[in-house]
Parts: sequence; structure tokens; C-alpha cells
Amino acid sequence: MAEASAALRAERDAILAALRPVVDGIAATFGPLCEVVLHDYRDPERSVVAVAGSVTGRRPGGAMSEIGMRVLARGDAATDELNYRTRTPDGTLLKSSTVVLRDSTGAVFGALCVNVDVTAVDRAHALLGALAGVPGDARDEPVTAFGNDIDTVVDALVDDHLRRQDRTWAALDRPRRLDLFRGLDERGVFAVRGAVEQVAARLGISRASAYSYLSQARAATETARDHHRSPDHPRRRP
Repeated sequence: MAEASAALRAERDAILAALRPVVDGIAATFGPLCEVVLHDYRDPERSVVAVAGSVTGRRPGGAMSEIGMRVLARGDAATDELNYRTRTPDGTLLKSSTVVLRDSTGAVFGALCVNVDVTAVDRAHALLGALAGVPGDARDEPVTAFGNDIDTVVDALVDDHLRRQDRTWAALDRPRRLDLFRGLDERGVFAVRGAVEQVAARLGISRASAYSYLSQARAATETARDHHRSPDHPRRRP
């Protein structure tokens, strides 16, 4: 067992080493508006092992982003997320792809991420569309939390949920507090070590309270899933 674990560690290290020049190659091909980040999810707080380009300000030794948390939470069931659009907190529009890395057993252990700043392209597209009389696309891309330390990312996600509620934590009733913890859980926050304590500190509550809210939110989610799967669940008539 120990030998197998050591072999898998060596295999994963070899895959990451082989991809380092790929990171530089992709970034050089697409130019200064492209950023390529190589992640090792075995160390979430310092998952960035290589980076080329500077679109989100990532640097080696930095933490995973919200997207990485989501992959980590899904574990080996995670799939590639390709050609999606998102925004940074400062409004930069990105077209991105996240390719998960697997070892020979199929276990997910990292990711190769490509972010391209398409802000100027999007503005030009809107301008040309307006000149041509073509209705604009009203898509509202989600904001993704990027940061070089995990605390910054977690804090940003907590703040985002509070903004959506348009209330402070103290003003939320119990159902909305559970919704907040459920939402953070769905975004993969609690897959990161120490995240519960970080969320508790951000909200100004005790660690015990945070664990209680998380447990209740997960129990409610599981109950809803069981009810949906139940053969006795009433079906709506067409």
C-alpha cells in the first residue's frame, strides 16, 4: 500500500513536471491577454505550482480559486469545464477553460486552467452590434473569486452571498442563514481545510455555530434529495 501511494505521488509529480513547459507554451501562443495556471490540489492553500501570464494576478504558491474549490468538492466525479465566461471582481471579462488532471487510477489531483481576457473583444463586439442595429446580448457573467491566499477567496465568497441577500448576517432569519451555508457548500468552500473556521470568523459567529448551520444545511439538502428520489413522491399530472 505504501509503495503504491509512493508510486502514485511520483506519477502525479511527473505529470505536473511535464505540463510546466506546456503552461509557458500556451501563454506565449495566445499573448499577453492569456494566463495559464497549473494547479496541484493536494495542497489547496498553495495549489498554484506554475503560472504564465497575468490576467487574474495569480502567482506560484497561491491558493486555488472558487473554481478549484468546486472541482475539489466534486472529487473524482469532477469533469472538465470548457469555454465558459466569468468576471473577476474588478470587472475583467474572461473566457476560461479548466481541464482536470487525473492519475492512472482516475483520481483527480489537479487542473490546468486557461484564462483569456476578452474584455476589449466584448466591447468591440457590442459596439459593432450597436452600429449594425443588432440587439445586444444581455448575458450577466458570474463573478469568480480569485486570490493568492485561500482566506481571501473564502471571504469573497461569503461576502458575495451576503450581497445577494442584501442583508447582514445578523439580519438574516434562520432559513436564509441555512441557504447561505448551503450555497457556500455547493460552491465547494467547505472542501478546503479550515474553511468552516474562516467562514465563522467572517460572519462573526462561533465555530460551533458554523458547524451547526453547515450540518443542518446538509441534512436539509439530503432530505430533499431523498424525497425527490422516493418512489412514493407524488408526480404532477401533465
